[in-house]
Amino acid sequence: MRKKGMIKTKEEIEVIRECGRRLARVLEEVKNAVRPGVTTQELNDLAERLIRAGGDEPAFLQYQPDGVRRPYPGTLCVSVNNEIVHGIGDPRRVLKEGDIIGIDLGIKHKGLFTDAALTVPVGVIDENAKKLIDTTREALQRGIAEARAGKTTGDVGYVIEKYVQEQGFVVVEELGGHGVGYRQHEDPHIANYGERGQGIRLKAGMVLALEPIVNEGTRFIKLLPDDYTYVTRDGKRSGHFEHTILVTDGASEILTKI
Repeated sequence: MRKKGMIKTKEEIEVIRECGRRLARVLEEVKNAVRPGVTTQELNDLAERLIRAGGDEPAFLQYQPDGVRRPYPGTLCVSVNNEIVHGIGDPRRVLKEGDIIGIDLGIKHKGLFTDAALTVPVGVIDENAKKLIDTTREALQRGIAEARAGKTTGDVGYVIEKYVQEQGFVVVEELGGHGVGYRQHEDPHIANYGERGQGIRLKAGMVLALEPIVNEGTRFIKLLPDDYTYVTRDGKRSGHFEHTILVTDGASEILTKI
């Protein structure tokens, strides 16, 4: 049996490509359901229904990272305002006008995984919230443009952090992107900061989840007692965008884009 490493085969890439298309469709439907008055639990339940209707499995549900006391109880990570990542759906958590919400989703299709996230406005939001969302989205695009064979993880992190700082925001240093495919989290880790030429050298055939995580205040974070939800220490908001990409000798292919 072939040893599973960072490089995926052509056959595996085809399955991951289809998995990415399926994830993108589900995430788009969940995005369209975001509005004032909706609960985070309703968004979670919608994501699970759509995934299972397609014959696939939620990647996050019952996933238990090393060192965590209990499995993750949801399908969709729902992180509102100062919640950075891994927020858990709650029927009591009602979205209100002016909120922003990160929706992060993983799918398992024919034994392989993809991962993607968006930050979505709830109704009308203020100008700094718009700038935070736009900056995080653009930081992801710049990271993807940098991620090609011959570049390094440090190159990717460098361009992300540089752009974020130019816009007056900061990246979260404790959290970042990762390999994906055989499992939902694989090597290499891809920090959203770094130095050019440092880190792991990228090769064609790698499948990576790039995910800038950007705060409007300080970079400092804390973990809530639920074991999963990270929040900003200063209570200010955070943005999160993520795509699964395929590294090639030229421009990377976005696998989770409709």
